[in-house]
Amino acid sequence: MKYFFVLLCFIISGNAYSVPAVVDYIFDGDTFAATVRLDDDITVSTRVRLMNVDTPEIHSLCESEIKLAEKAKNRLADLLPIGSTVELRNIKDDKYLGRIDAYVLTNTGQDIGSILIKEKLGRPYDGGKRESWCQ
Repeated sequence: MKYFFVLLCFIISGNAYSVPAVVDYIFDGDTFAATVRLDDDITVSTRVRLMNVDTPEIHSLCESEIKLAEKAKNRLADLLPIGSTVELRNIKDDKYLGRIDAYVLTNTGQDIGSILIKEKLGRPYDGGKRESWCQ
């Protein structure tokens, strides 16, 4: 609980610094679980949502969105292999408890959200109402 409080304080402070995180699990095209290193001896497990991109939903009502969601999830898994270290920048609290929003960069400095948008597996997202992916 103490470590969750430290992470919460870090988020609330509006800290623009970056922190390293190790990828634990891919949920979908724009969310993954990670162990975040706050200090040499402080780590916290959390879900991370890519701040700048919206990807299709796996639990959609239309088959075309479900298929595209699987592609986005698989691509995110390629970009963020389990056990890889990423950089989280501009961390913000998310609307769902236990999840944070962040810009996510690979160890080579590539922005994951921008890659998904460029490859048409995601759309730019600013936190507003999301558009349907169903055709």
